[in-house]
Amino acid sequence: MDVTTTPPVKRVIAGATAAADGSSSDTSSGGAVARNGGHHHRRSSSLGGENHPFFEYFGWVYHLGVNTIGHEYCHLRFLFIKGKYMEMYKRDPHENPGIKPIRKGVIGHTLMIEEAGRQKVNHGDIYVIRFYNRLDETKKGQIACATAGEARKWMEAFDHAKQQAEYEISRRVSARNKLNMETEIDLEAHRPRVRRYASGLKRLIKIGQGPESLLRQSSDLGGSVRDGYFEGDAGDAVEAHQWKCVRTVNGVRIFEDVSDSKSGRGRGVLVKSVGVVDASSDTVFEVILNLDRHRRYEWDMLTGDLELVDSYDGHYDVVYGTYDPKYLTRWQSKRDFVFSRQWFCGQDGTYTILQIPAIHKKRPPRNGYRRTKISPSTWEVRSLNMPMGSSGAKCLVTQMLEIHSSGWCRWKKNSSSKFEKTIHYALLSQVSSLKEYIGANPALKVESSTMVVQSKLSNASSSSGDYEDIDAQDQFYDAIAAASSSSEDEDSDDDSELDKKDMKVKLKNVSWAITSLALKRTSGQDANKELDSSVAPITIDPSQFHGSMQQERDGIDSNCWSSPSGKGFMIRGKTYLKDNAKIMGGDPLLKLIAVDWLKADKASDRIALHPKCLVQSDAGKKLPFILVFNLQVPAKPNYNLVLYYASSRPVNKDSLLGKFVDGTDAYRDSRFKLIPSIVEGYWMVKRAVGTKACLLGKAVTCRYLRQDNFLEIDVDIGSSSVARSVIGLVLGYVTSLVVDLGILIEAKEEGELPEYILGTVQLNCIRLDSAVALEVVQASA
Repeated sequence: MDVTTTPPVKRVIAGATAAADGSSSDTSSGGAVARNGGHHHRRSSSLGGENHPFFEYFGWVYHLGVNTIGHEYCHLRFLFIKGKYMEMYKRDPHENPGIKPIRKGVIGHTLMIEEAGRQKVNHGDIYVIRFYNRLDETKKGQIACATAGEARKWMEAFDHAKQQAEYEISRRVSARNKLNMETEIDLEAHRPRVRRYASGLKRLIKIGQGPESLLRQSSDLGGSVRDGYFEGDAGDAVEAHQWKCVRTVNGVRIFEDVSDSKSGRGRGVLVKSVGVVDASSDTVFEVILNLDRHRRYEWDMLTGDLELVDSYDGHYDVVYGTYDPKYLTRWQSKRDFVFSRQWFCGQDGTYTILQIPAIHKKRPPRNGYRRTKISPSTWEVRSLNMPMGSSGAKCLVTQMLEIHSSGWCRWKKNSSSKFEKTIHYALLSQVSSLKEYIGANPALKVESSTMVVQSKLSNASSSSGDYEDIDAQDQFYDAIAAASSSSEDEDSDDDSELDKKDMKVKLKNVSWAITSLALKRTSGQDANKELDSSVAPITIDPSQFHGSMQQERDGIDSNCWSSPSGKGFMIRGKTYLKDNAKIMGGDPLLKLIAVDWLKADKASDRIALHPKCLVQSDAGKKLPFILVFNLQVPAKPNYNLVLYYASSRPVNKDSLLGKFVDGTDAYRDSRFKLIPSIVEGYWMVKRAVGTKACLLGKAVTCRYLRQDNFLEIDVDIGSSSVARSVIGLVLGYVTSLVVDLGILIEAKEEGELPEYILGTVQLNCIRLDSAVALEVVQASA
């Protein structure tokens, strides 16, 4: 049986106005084409208004779990998201009218969706998505997809569903009570089991034989790219490197970093090769990560012979490889190497892979081979925004490495050809080989990103009577919901019920043209707009506020903090919704008055309620408003980086900041944004952290405390396996890093533009041992 999992297909059901015009979605092929007045819908991010399109998502996923007798299973299931409701079927309800869901439920605003990375099941790699409730952290189950791109599409679908639930709550008070009464979707709990002693015996024996095999061992690498548009091709912080093109080899440019600033690269030279590949970023990522020898032989001359040694947490593994140096030079023994790979996908869809030399006890030195260290390197795969109407997907592939060889300069000046015989050159040539390999295999290329499933659409998938509380004017584009479990038995699966369906997916590229960034500073934010202009401003005396970390004094201090301007960050400009143009940030709206660097046995929330916190001091109580930003860093012990930002006037209740301060947790999760930038430090850490803005509420668990004159945001970095691995790398080099952070509230509507920097901080070479122990105090909200 060969059934292919697919990313969620998006279908748009227009609101009441569109329906009256006869412009509802085109469902003749059961697809994802949205029509309203002859125009394609773009996903709206606004939560207001009456005539929002209503989206549905559906497609095949793997449901992972453990049955009642303790055996793992991996079942192929059809997932259907409609409004704020989700249903799971054994078969496609479009092809099987009248079939009932085996699970259904509501996804509320407290449900957290986490990318759990890549796992191997019966020799097949799948990408896992994990669900849990952020209030009690109870598990809600796992699903998996065949490719990373499919997993990302599903995470977007679930995120839209959470926003729909929050939208309905904000519209009607009764909706919150109803949502609390409904059962949240739970894919982890066992459904009531109906035992069939005679006919069910064969099933029980089948389960006892071990985990179910995947119905599909290989993935269609031409999966999908993200529809809509990206935030921009560059990062959201000003790049510290200065790249100069020094060679072009087989259509791939080779750059050298010629900046004079400290880059943490030691004695070496930082170089990179950059090429445009005619495929989606998902496709290229899968090819790079794939260890299949036959495939790698077609494009990788150096690291073609690879085998997996160990794997951790879905985003990290250790690989052993061998190569024969006769392809580079003569009369040398064979060599082997061990390196670790760590990968993650940013919220903009950019993949980053870090490759670092490693040592592993399972692969000691081998007779007949000379153990060597492959230079540390990184891959970055980023989708390119193609002009409207162009066909096919393209991505920019960058490989970066540090070269210690003195022969680099001679090769650059064309005075030596020996560099072509080195491992460094072989690594830099991988981008060119990858480009040619994908070009020679049309099956790997992506044809489109708006999917039309060739199946007959049926209205039997979910009747209108099931969701009679949803009015047409209340239907919004982001939605999901939960209901009680069915009484059918899912722990055992009858493969005969799954008909072989030819799920042919046709893709069509939908993207938006991106204009060049406007590298000019934005005008200063109008304080009258965000702060209450009717109240006279107070003078904030920094000498009245002290944290455990000292403020920088003479510019050469270490283990200290300062508050830079916002010029190092790129933010959305006034015309962003039309041309995606970003501008340079201005001065922060809030003033950074103190920084605490604390340690404790466990992650600590509600720092502002601690009696020794500056918020509880006499001077702190006199401030109109304080934003407490508490970054919880997982380690042994746990660390808390607490930033205190103050305003000179009270917050304007009708402003974007006012809506954020007094809004719901879901609204805050969808708006609070952090821009990181490592100004000085090891280049590998810079690539791991990146410079793209991150919506923290979507990446990690954020908890909020609103009282009196303050709002505290507790950010649990340890709630995400990806964030944990990145912060672990950062802590290893933290004493040599200069880190800039900018926080802001994301603007999604034209009236909220341009964005403004809420606050900034620069952390200079922090010492872990300087953290002050946090006293445990029984403080209640």
